[in-house]
Amino acid sequence: MMMRCVVAVVAVLLVGASFAEAQERVDLLLHSGKSFAADELLSTYSAVAIRAERIVALGGAELAERYEAERTIDLAGRFVTPGFIDTHIHISGDPERWVDLSGLESMSELKARVTRKAEQLGSGEWITGYGWSEDELAEQRRPLRWDLDDATPVNPVVLTRAGSHSSVASSLALEAAGLLPDSQTPPGGIIEVDDQGRMNGILREGAQGLVSRLAPDPTPEELRVSFVQNLRSLLELGITGLIQAGVGSCGYDDWASVYEEYRGELPRAAVQFRVPTNPERAISMLEGFGRKTGDGDEWFRVGPVKFFVDGGYTGAAAWTLEPYKGQPDYYGTGALIDEAGLYEISKAAHDRGWQMGFHTIGDAAIKLTVDVWSRLLSESPRFDHRHYFNHFTVRPPAATMQAMAAHNIHIAQQPNFTYTLEGRYAEHLDGERYQTNNPLRSPMSHGVFVALGSDILPIGPMVGLYAAVTRKGMSGDVVGAGEALTMPEAIVGYTRLAAHLTFEEDEKGSLEVGKLADLVVLSQDLLTVDPDRVLETDVEMTVLGGRVVYER
Repeated sequence: MMMRCVVAVVAVLLVGASFAEAQERVDLLLHSGKSFAADELLSTYSAVAIRAERIVALGGAELAERYEAERTIDLAGRFVTPGFIDTHIHISGDPERWVDLSGLESMSELKARVTRKAEQLGSGEWITGYGWSEDELAEQRRPLRWDLDDATPVNPVVLTRAGSHSSVASSLALEAAGLLPDSQTPPGGIIEVDDQGRMNGILREGAQGLVSRLAPDPTPEELRVSFVQNLRSLLELGITGLIQAGVGSCGYDDWASVYEEYRGELPRAAVQFRVPTNPERAISMLEGFGRKTGDGDEWFRVGPVKFFVDGGYTGAAAWTLEPYKGQPDYYGTGALIDEAGLYEISKAAHDRGWQMGFHTIGDAAIKLTVDVWSRLLSESPRFDHRHYFNHFTVRPPAATMQAMAAHNIHIAQQPNFTYTLEGRYAEHLDGERYQTNNPLRSPMSHGVFVALGSDILPIGPMVGLYAAVTRKGMSGDVVGAGEALTMPEAIVGYTRLAAHLTFEEDEKGSLEVGKLADLVVLSQDLLTVDPDRVLETDVEMTVLGGRVVYER
């Protein structure tokens, strides 16, 4: 009897040892959750195993028996998606004279922030800032020069609106720039005047630079610390990849330097290379840059060439086929370049192997660019070019969308514009143009590829997902329900399709074996939660290349 017990115990120990030896080692195992893969089949799993920065297995409870992990995370039913990839974002460092104007609720709060900065810097020092939006202020109006004068009469001030298409300058700033109501501005630039012919301080589009260029440049060291911090803060929002929406040669070098120093610690980035409206200068920059789209690696790479065809709606400058609401003679400021110049720049970029990602907001700008690119792609076909439009605010004619589908022209859309810029569209658009602003469903129905991003209005992906699914603005009103997406479509647009824009869909953007392990743990199941509660969703954890880089 004793011998049988000994044999039985030895047998159990041998089986246990054999089982332990059979377990594979992984770096990270997440289990007991709901992981939405965002793959072609829209699969869901309860467990994910990660080794050496990549996903090695997806499945259920059996993964816990199959793998021995360096770290195991019990998701306790929480929801997992691929890391979000913002297809159009602006990240930079912040000068000491800069004021953060996001999240303001009233004009008095804006003034208080400016006053505090003036007290810190002292009399005569320039003050700059970014992020105000009249839609978020209790007064529901823009700050004007007299508001800034009241906040600090002894400092020149220029504050840029969220979206960067307009600014407000104080009286001292306007005087320093020598501006008058009839001063000459760059193409598309507007100096606003009130009904008495006085400058009210609002500068639109290219006119902004007439004042902002006077603010002293910050030192590179001053900007670098906040630049890195601003990039890191994206991880708290679940953003593991981004497309920076335009820098010049020097700006690219700054980004490259940061990513060399902080490799693996920041969201993966592709950087658009911005060129000016002068074709000769633009082509010279392309030739002198020495790189093109796709150069780089999985952490940092060159994105598309960026070019502005028209203005925006925060500054009421987008070029439209029909006049603005209540302004029968105003179609925006028109194209920033003529058709011949647009063709010349597009051909130079296309023939040199660049992907193009051009800014087009008004339907007239969209139609012009589609016409030019259709001609170009017919003359010089290139397989899988993936040229696309940054923005697609005013829906163009059906024939234009059909041409886009035929020539494989994509869209990087910002559904959160429908939420944040609701007031601007109501002011400037009417009828069907208003109802279909920032369209999603209709271009997709015409066969056009649509990926999603934010353009920092605001950055957080939850606003984009909420607006894409509900089509609700800040007021709660639904605008164009027919343009809404399903939640799975919206998540895929912010992940797998976003990766497609940088030619990286085989590497990231979905939870699939062999792909980079970039994923996000959320507090709510986005596939089942009431769409009206999407904005309540918190990012609980962000995993980048298999490493937990943020925990709430």
